[in-house]
Amino acid sequence: MIYAVGGKIIARKNHPCGGNEWQVMRTGADIKLKCLKCGKAMFLTVDQTSKMAKEYYPPKENDDKD
Repeated sequence: MIYAVGGKIIARKNHPCGGNEWQVMRTGADIKLKCLKCGKAMFLTVDQTSKMAKEYYPPKENDDKD
């Protein structure tokens, strides 16, 4: 799966703080995720991220037309 910065991931298991929603902060060889409940950040490989993700919501695009 291809992840984009600003996307939201719903994890299969809860984080120790109780949250299961993560925001994609950085992509590349590793993916930086931030817990939306407590703010903890962590790096995972693409394979690890795909394993932990139950659902993925891509970032919303702004359609600002002047």
